[in-house]
Amino acid sequence: MMFTEELKRCVPIFALLPEQELARIAEAVQQTQIEKDTLLFREGEKEGRFFILVEGQVEIIKALGTPDERQLAIREPCSLLGELSLFSEDGSHTASVRALTDLELFEMQREDLKSLLHREPQFAYELLRTLSQRLVEGEDLTIRDLRRKNRELNQAYEDLKEAQAQVIEKEKYEKELEVARQIQMSMLPRRPIRIPAYNYFARFIPMIAVGGDFFDFISLDENRFALAIGDVSDHGVPAALFMAQTATLLRVEATSDTSPEKVLLAVNRHLRGMNDTGMFVTLLYGILDTNERTFIFARAGHELPLVLSADGKEIPFEHARGQPLGLFDEVVLDRGEVELPKGSLMALYTDGITDTMNHQQIRFGSERFRAALSETIDERARVALDRVWAEIDTFRGDVEQYDDLTLFILKAN
Repeated sequence: MMFTEELKRCVPIFALLPEQELARIAEAVQQTQIEKDTLLFREGEKEGRFFILVEGQVEIIKALGTPDERQLAIREPCSLLGELSLFSEDGSHTASVRALTDLELFEMQREDLKSLLHREPQFAYELLRTLSQRLVEGEDLTIRDLRRKNRELNQAYEDLKEAQAQVIEKEKYEKELEVARQIQMSMLPRRPIRIPAYNYFARFIPMIAVGGDFFDFISLDENRFALAIGDVSDHGVPAALFMAQTATLLRVEATSDTSPEKVLLAVNRHLRGMNDTGMFVTLLYGILDTNERTFIFARAGHELPLVLSADGKEIPFEHARGQPLGLFDEVVLDRGEVELPKGSLMALYTDGITDTMNHQQIRFGSERFRAALSETIDERARVALDRVWAEIDTFRGDVEQYDDLTLFILKAN
């Protein structure tokens, strides 16, 4: 009697049944306990039983164990489980049922419930109405799920369009950057000029496609040659544009055949008149006299020339600090002169060479650079540059290059 009262309270449609039918059900059902995470039914399987949930929670799952798996509902106590299989043609379950907690259930055989439906048409009608309501709820859930997925697909489509636009923009930027690189490289000396009693070689590797370093050599007459090296602040396209501007001004002023100091002062005046960016350039410009074997230079905040004698020892010379061009109307320059006798070597370079870092965040530094050059003192300029460059690359390893690199080596025959 206790079971039938609990059954009528828990599942109202059973209250429609007469007492004799409830008594039959009481004889047919079995009380059972199920542990958490147990699978009661699996979608597509045929089962000869169904359950009335007394205590605990279960989840109804569609497409269990597949990429399309989704939870249809969570059933609370007083729910019928597995009854839909009574109305399928082959008696298979339309979804999987898994215990979310430990469960207490009333278990009833499929044939007993089927016989009850035949005997009590009104009960069958009410059961169908209950199942219909559940199907409507499931359909609403499916529609909401489809709408959610549709929103996600629309968002994914918009994201894809944006990503495609970014790819196109990136390809366009890379093409423009390659054109800029070609233009910049074309501004560097294209063909070597013959300098009597000397051989030389230069190399420029920008940090990215374009950079702010540059070098130049200009024939002034048969015995005098202008040599220049510069390093613009910042990197990339802005630095490359400022570099192009500076290199052009320098070439124009160099043809005036005035002293290195006057050339740099003139370049600074031009830069101050057209520079609104706050950028600046360090620059070394000098004149090599092959008869006198001297190099007279002016230096605007750039690295000092490194000069080695024929025995590989550094040749010291007096120098001051100097200020970069493009910042001040009145700029202070360093003036210097160094002799380049037979067998000597002069290196002009940008600070990217000595500032190169390895994995331990150690700089290549001036001492390593000087030692590497000293070991090549008997080589021609190109061989010397290749060997020094290889030593820098070995020191850096696979650490990303973070600055433009420029090296110019002049070797006295």
